[in-house]
Amino acid sequence: MKHVTIKDIARELCISVSTVSRALTDDKNIRRETREAVLREAERLGYRRNPVAMNLKMGRTNTIGVIVPEMHTPYASQVVAGIQSVLYKNNQKVMIAESDEDPNREHESLLMMEEFMVDGLIVSMCSHKHNLETYRRLAAAGMAIVFYDRIPHGLDDMPQVMIDDNNDSYFMAEHLVRLGRRRIAYLYGPDDVYNAVERARGYHEAMKKFGVYDPQLVVKTGMTFADGAAAVDDLVRRGVEFDAVYAFTDTLAIGAMNRLRELGRRIPEDVAVAGFSGTELSTIVYPKLTTVEPPLGEMGRRAAELVLEKVNNPAAENRRIVLRTEMKCRASTGE
Repeated sequence: MKHVTIKDIARELCISVSTVSRALTDDKNIRRETREAVLREAERLGYRRNPVAMNLKMGRTNTIGVIVPEMHTPYASQVVAGIQSVLYKNNQKVMIAESDEDPNREHESLLMMEEFMVDGLIVSMCSHKHNLETYRRLAAAGMAIVFYDRIPHGLDDMPQVMIDDNNDSYFMAEHLVRLGRRRIAYLYGPDDVYNAVERARGYHEAMKKFGVYDPQLVVKTGMTFADGAAAVDDLVRRGVEFDAVYAFTDTLAIGAMNRLRELGRRIPEDVAVAGFSGTELSTIVYPKLTTVEPPLGEMGRRAAELVLEKVNNPAAENRRIVLRTEMKCRASTGE
């Protein structure tokens, strides 16, 4: 179906395009008869205003782009819900893209957001080592950019909403030690992910403090349930004794826990299991998973507030917000 434009209205009425435009915006200098004629013809032709074009005239699209690393778990959806709750109330549209843990796909999403002329970006990076120059270029061109959760290194001059991964991971590892566990295996995610490095650092510091660190207990792995299961298989194959598993994410922890049960290990009697993510996944598995729970909805809301702050005032301070987490102790560790 052909899209009706103000040129079509002007042609039918034999008046100028500028007159039609001014009549549609209720310009006081347009005669009432002319305005009424334009409105009648617009209705007859089925004309609909183009909000994108109108916003571009104002220098805005009223659209915020959101790039998430994955949508397979509830983690991203809870953050996005928080983002939308703020942006929708402020009459902002939301465009969401998933990088699928691929820096090249993240880069393509950035170029797409640029092409659609979004006013701002809210991003959780799949890798803190890639696409930094693209982010710098977009920011220099005037795009408001806020990072949440997975933040970059070397872009400290952009707003960020995060948790203290190192500190919070330390306390979970300490909790396992105080439960009497001494052979605590750690499932370490990809080095490209900022959180993985920081959480591993917290684990390492706790193990060193209590004198129970053993590098054989650290397993480098990926991000999926299958990776968690494979990490357990690796420990067993190498003959490494362990009485607890602490994983970079709940996804890895659940994958490990399922594999342990298949191998006949009792949880938590033989092996305690803990994770870090705090989504509802931790409450629908058996036994329920002990985890570190970030305030995901609040993370999204604060990121949305920061991006609007920068859109409305590019000179606003580039703030870093650090949110508090909560340790949820459940049956997988014997509380």
